Amino acid sequence: MNTSTIETSESSTKRVLLLKPRGFCAGVVRAIDIVQIALDTFGAPIYVRKEIVHNSYVVNDLAKKGAIFVNELDEVPEGARVIYSAHGVSPAVREAAKGRGLKVIDATCPLVTKVHVEAIKFAKQGYSLVLVGHRDHEEVEGTQGEAPDVTQVVSTVEEVEALVVPDPDKVAYLTQTTLSLSEAGIMIDALKKKFPNIAGPKSQDICYATENRQTAVKNVAHGADLVLVVGSANSSNSNRLVEVSKNLDTNSYLIDSADAIDPVWLEGVKTVAVTAGASAPEVLVSEVVEYLQAKGFGSVDEVEVMPENVRFGLPPEIVQAIASAPRMSVAAV
Repeated sequence: MNTSTIETSESSTKRVLLLKPRGFCAGVVRAIDIVQIALDTFGAPIYVRKEIVHNSYVVNDLAKKGAIFVNELDEVPEGARVIYSAHGVSPAVREAAKGRGLKVIDATCPLVTKVHVEAIKFAKQGYSLVLVGHRDHEEVEGTQGEAPDVTQVVSTVEEVEALVVPDPDKVAYLTQTTLSLSEAGIMIDALKKKFPNIAGPKSQDICYATENRQTAVKNVAHGADLVLVVGSANSSNSNRLVEVSKNLDTNSYLIDSADAIDPVWLEGVKTVAVTAGASAPEVLVSEVVEYLQAKGFGSVDEVEVMPENVRFGLPPEIVQAIASAPRMSVAAV
């Protein structure tokens, strides 16, 4: 990266630093495509358990097209078609779907599935599991559900210190995929201190997109007076981007859209860095940039910290559906 692009300008020009990578990750693109293809192939309504991704704009847009979002499967008519969100579900949810005769399409992000597989493996090997994450997050609920009798969720170092397990030498840890790297590092260090023989995943559970977006903020925050993160309040990875910026002493706010920007935030500000969480669409970023340009931030420079070219394939249920629909439009794909 050419760091000269982010040095504070000597001139009075107010500018925007548009971070890259930002916005949709491969798992989010895949999940949204799954809902759109299902609507095109099978027709509305298509039921979706929980928000397909944690972004209100995306959810509202799909709802207008015929997706019906429900909290639990008992809200879905028996025999209907339902899509699991990108955050994954527990085996108990899968069993409930079978009991209701639902036609399931699984949009779980493959990187979340990776953590589920790790949980199953460690549990079968007799480990006590420690899952680092936020209890109320759907991803954590799904992962914990793979081995609920042996899994404990921790969110703070104090909770790590209070852990009690049957065998301190037979403990393994996993993490939520959307934690901040520094937060996860502190928690893992605390676990290793408490359980010196603790096992962990072969590769980190925090996903590439979460890491890349945090790295971009770390690289650019020092050259900005303000960081705006486009994302919804329930988006874990978006909240972490705000935390990363604030931890570097750069003021930062999470905004759902340009409408959420308080003009007071811009007083005395010369450089605004703009990024977006992994579930926020680019259209919202564009609107934020346009708002800032209207407020006098005439220079817009895209700062690419690293390339990102990850793609995930569609699940077999969708591939088969496409194959059986001979003249389906490819526009949704």
